[in-house]
Amino acid sequence: MPDQTEFHYIAGVDEAGRGPLAGHVTAAAVILNPDKPIEGLADSKKLTEKKRESLFTLIQENALAWAIARAEVEEINRINILQATFLAMQRAVASLKILPNLVLVDGNRSPKFSCEARTIIKGDQSEPAISAASILAKVTRDREMLLLHEQFPQYGFEKHKGYGTKEHLAALEKYGPCAIHRRFYEPVARLIADSQPPRE
Repeated sequence: MPDQTEFHYIAGVDEAGRGPLAGHVTAAAVILNPDKPIEGLADSKKLTEKKRESLFTLIQENALAWAIARAEVEEINRINILQATFLAMQRAVASLKILPNLVLVDGNRSPKFSCEARTIIKGDQSEPAISAASILAKVTRDREMLLLHEQFPQYGFEKHKGYGTKEHLAALEKYGPCAIHRRFYEPVARLIADSQPPRE
């Protein structure tokens, strides 16, 4: 692990929602307070929903700074999911009330920030600040997908949160894509193409 002692404010950054067929992508940035350690931080996907919810509150209460941002489905459709993820990450870091001088990003690719950034593969398992960001991002996105379920109940978003489960794929085949489906993801792209009238 590269030396981080020279940096005063270190922000962990992670996202939720790169893989789903529907919905926005959410990113979070967290600067933890070394004087207020939070027990139990881990990769959000390895925690129960109840544990994520309790940590969500603890992170917001104890971190030096935190921010949550998103990129909308329209942006994903326009600039692709990788660039939309980067955009959400940049928005999250820019929204922090304390400017970090180092950003740690989960994964192997990072957008540009106004300060130095380092990528860490599986950082959500090894860096507490990234783990905290992954929890904020996932809890926020899951809550918002529950609200979208109320608008589009036929797809089962409250269960799968937009991921391509068997139930979701069956609903897509039956009802076709809705406004929050990502147009260039399969099988959404095929269903949209099949619904177009033949060209003369």
